[in-house]
Amino acid sequence: MDNKPSLFQIWWLAIRPRTLPAAASGVVMGSALAWHDGSFQFATAFTALLVALLLQIGSNVANDVFDFERGADTAERQGPLRVTQAGLLSPAQVKRGMYIIFGLAALCGLYLASLRGWTVILIGVAAIVSAVAYTGGPFPLGYYGLGDLFVFIFFGLAAVAGTYFVQVGTVSAAAWWMSVPVGLIVTAILVVNNLRDLENDRKAGKYTLAVRMGAKATKVEYVLFLAIAYLLLPALIAFKVLPSTTLLAWLSLPIAYKATKVVLTQTGHPLNAALAATGQSALAYGVLFWIGAAL
Repeated sequence: MDNKPSLFQIWWLAIRPRTLPAAASGVVMGSALAWHDGSFQFATAFTALLVALLLQIGSNVANDVFDFERGADTAERQGPLRVTQAGLLSPAQVKRGMYIIFGLAALCGLYLASLRGWTVILIGVAAIVSAVAYTGGPFPLGYYGLGDLFVFIFFGLAAVAGTYFVQVGTVSAAAWWMSVPVGLIVTAILVVNNLRDLENDRKAGKYTLAVRMGAKATKVEYVLFLAIAYLLLPALIAFKVLPSTTLLAWLSLPIAYKATKVVLTQTGHPLNAALAATGQSALAYGVLFWIGAAL
């Protein structure tokens, strides 16, 4: 009996759906702030969400094929199955899928650009180039320890402030400030990923920040990012940047605590649970913040 997964199942593995809550969190936060300021636009927010999800999926697919081609994906890898390494799809098939996904993201981005002009085009092009350049191209960012910085920029600053901008036309102080905790939590997902793959990446010559710093410092980085993300919120409330009801986002703390406990006590494959939980905490943080802002 043939147990080979269907083409749909293979591509479902390739897009790595567990990473998508992280991509949505910045759009949720930016939209929550636009809602609070009376400028929420459903069609614009929904399009921004599509762009964010497509960029994340495109990045996942690009990483799948480029890591394989650079020899970073081996049988020793502790993370979820990579379809290129497993032989389920050829590199050419994965690259074609990558081009289609980024093409769809660009088409959605054109609608947003029609509303707010060349700034949106500039951000979109930079996001696509960075997504490919994370593991592909002549200077793969992830292989030189720059992945954390670029994830923070595009999934934090660009996602939150950009989502707010396409709806409102300007960027408020609150939008800039709240891009920081979102960016830190999403970057913490990458920190877990790199902690899990530390030894395998070192052997492959992939010098992520985790490889450069070591496991102990990487765990400190993770805890620090989450601590700042949660402590910044009451500070902004104290300075009247945000209403006190947005502290409702702290109800996501149990998820973050669960993830942190795994990061501090486990190694290898069990860290996949922490990776998923960190993504869930990012999305929960944004949704609960929106509920608090709506109150």
